[in-house]
This record gives sequence, C-alpha cells and structure tokens, in this order.
Amino acid sequence: MSFGTPPPSNEQPEPAPEGGSGGYGYPSGPPVPGYGYPPGPPIGAGGYGYPQAGGPNPYQDPPQPDAPNPYQDPPQPDAPNPYQDPPQPDAPNPYQDPPAAAAAPEPFSEPFPEPFPLSGPSSTEPDWEALSERAAKERRRKRMWAWGGAVTVLALLAGGGAFLLVSGYGTKGEDDKPDTSASGSPKPGSSGTGENSALVAGDPTVIRDLSGSIGLRMGEDASVVPLGGRHEVKMRGNSKSYAQASERVVDTTKSFTVTARLYNLAEKTSRIAVSQGDGESFTFELGGDQVNGKLTWMFRVQTDDKGAAATAVTVAAGPAPKKDRTTLTATYDAEKKTIALYVDGKPAGKAEQVPAIWQGPGPFQLGRARHHGLWSGSWSGSMDRVRVFDTALSDEQVAAYQEGKLDSAVKPSHSWLVS
Repeated sequence: MSFGTPPPSNEQPEPAPEGGSGGYGYPSGPPVPGYGYPPGPPIGAGGYGYPQAGGPNPYQDPPQPDAPNPYQDPPQPDAPNPYQDPPQPDAPNPYQDPPAAAAAPEPFSEPFPEPFPLSGPSSTEPDWEALSERAAKERRRKRMWAWGGAVTVLALLAGGGAFLLVSGYGTKGEDDKPDTSASGSPKPGSSGTGENSALVAGDPTVIRDLSGSIGLRMGEDASVVPLGGRHEVKMRGNSKSYAQASERVVDTTKSFTVTARLYNLAEKTSRIAVSQGDGESFTFELGGDQVNGKLTWMFRVQTDDKGAAATAVTVAAGPAPKKDRTTLTATYDAEKKTIALYVDGKPAGKAEQVPAIWQGPGPFQLGRARHHGLWSGSWSGSMDRVRVFDTALSDEQVAAYQEGKLDSAVKPSHSWLVS
C-alpha cells in the first residue's frame, strides 16, 4: 500500500462462543484485556493505545466522513496547509513575495512657492529715463577713451622726438627727402626706384638691393629700423651683428667705389663697417681702426693672398667721432693703382699707391671683416646709404654725391638702405 492510504478493511470473524478461547488471529471468547488488544465492551477507560468507545480506529477502520484524514485528504479551504497550499492573499509570504512597501512621497514633489517679485508690478512701458541715463554714460565713456588715446599718441610722439634729438638722428639739418633738382642726381640715400621698403618682400631678414639683385642677410643681432623717411641697420658690436651677401659684389681687379653713412658708438677698438672676403683674409675693409689709442677712419686693401699685415695698404684720416653721422667713401683706380678715402665728401689723408688688390674669395659684408681666418671688428652702431659703383669716382664726383648732385648718368651697381 502507499503512504497515507488507510489499510484495507477486513471483515473480522464472528466472536467465538463465550467461555472458549480463540487461537492466534481469531477472537477468543470473553476478551481478556491486555497490552495492545481492545477489551470487550468498554468498562471505564480503554487501555493505552486503544481508541475510546465511539471513536475511530486509525489502524483499521477508515476515517469517518466527519473526521478528516490528515495523511490523505487535503485541508479544508478554511484551514490553510503551510506545506502545500500557497499563502492566502491576505497573508504575505516572507519567502517569496517581498512585503509591499508604502509608496514614499517624492522629494520636492510639492511645487515651490512663487518667488517674491524683485520689483514692482511689471509694465509694458519701458523705463525711458533709465535708458537715457545709460546712453549718456556710454557716450561719456567713449569720449574718455578717445581723449585718453589722443593723449597717449601725443606723449609717444613727443617722446620719440626727444629721443631723436638726444640720439643724434637727423643731425646738421640733413634733408632725408629725395633731391628734385634739375640735374636728376639722386641725393645720398635716394634710390630713385619709388620703393619704400628696405627689406626683401616676404623675408624680413634680408636687406633689399635697390639697384641690383644681391640681398644682404642679417645676423641675429642686426635689425633694420626706420630713420626719418628711410631705414638703417643697427648692430650691437658682437659676432651676430652683421649682414652678408650671397656672393662677391665688388670686382677688386677693376676700379670701384664703396660708400656708406655711419653712426659710430665705439671709441677705441677696431670697427669695420664694410668689407669683402671670408677666406684667410679680407680683400678690402672700410671703417675705423685704433691709432694712438683713438678710433681713426681708414680704408685698407690686401695686396697678397697671404693676408699679412706687411702686404696691406691703409689710408687713414682724422679721429672717428662718436655718436655722429659720417659718410665714408673709398675708391680704387685700377689704372693709376691708387686708393683714396673721403670723409663727408672731402679727401682725407693721402692717396696711396698699390701694386694691385688681391681678389680673395668670399662675399660682401656689412659690420665685420676677416683677419687670419677669423671674424673681427664687429660694428657698434648703425649705418645706411650703402652703395657700390663700378667706377672710381673723382674728387668732384664724390663732393657732388655728398651734396646729392651727382650726375644721373653715374648710377650705382648696388645700393642698400637708401629708402
């Protein structure tokens, strides 16, 4: 049989006759109460483990209809079975359904109160008085800015004028405007080309050649700055203060003239304004050299490729003034084999005879010269109106050039810083 199914009901035999004794499994006569056997008609209480009179026999008789069988019949609807039936809807199951949480109110769910008005009741009518006052303030502010800018410009102009006077710019009433005389001779510094920029377009490190096609590239400490209606190159007297051409400019086997206007800041040591050559020695140099403890204007050429002092020839002039603009002009006459020096259009010193000028390698230079394979004589100051002529100007022509009256037929082959 299966678990929970009551044993089958077997009909018992009729009781034996009284006074007899039944065998095993057969009821005896008058029952003798004993452990585990039901007595006869109950007299008082039954034995241990035997049902009371009128009660069901769980070991044999089937359960009465009004007595539920806990091992088979399911519990009545009003008696829940915690091991089988699911919990009733009104009884939560702690092992399955989480307890329903009361819906918490959302924070700040209540609307904020209306802010207090910052001003009085709104009006569609603009505040004309406030707008007018704001416009007046704006006009006053613009006027103050305009007056401040004008005062600043005037102060800068006044300061610049004072600086020019102190530093010596525009000395001795020099007219920086091109000469318009009938002779058509360009005044020193005028290019006659109508160009205004002294630098190569697109490259501010190269000084433009206004008469030829050879520019001068500047070192780091050289710069071109305005000077009145023209420009000048400033140099600081060190190894980075120079300007160099890409090739040789002067043919020293032929006649030539080199001129430049100089502004000197040195007092004693050698200072070279213009030279040519970058090999063992210079070919020529123009500038100042120390003589008897003073800086003296000079023009020197090298006559031998050894570059020795004994083979150099020099023309010297008077002391080189400090902080004053001076035009130096040097000439070489290849036919006469002479070199000459002019200071501000006048002959200086004595013209010297030379066997020839050595044509050394290397390009044209501003602000330095080559000595024994090294650069020396870095220029301290500034210069402008640098020109080269492919002829030796005479005394009269040099004087006319200084006055801006040189014949227009005499044209420079190269010119820099003249505009």
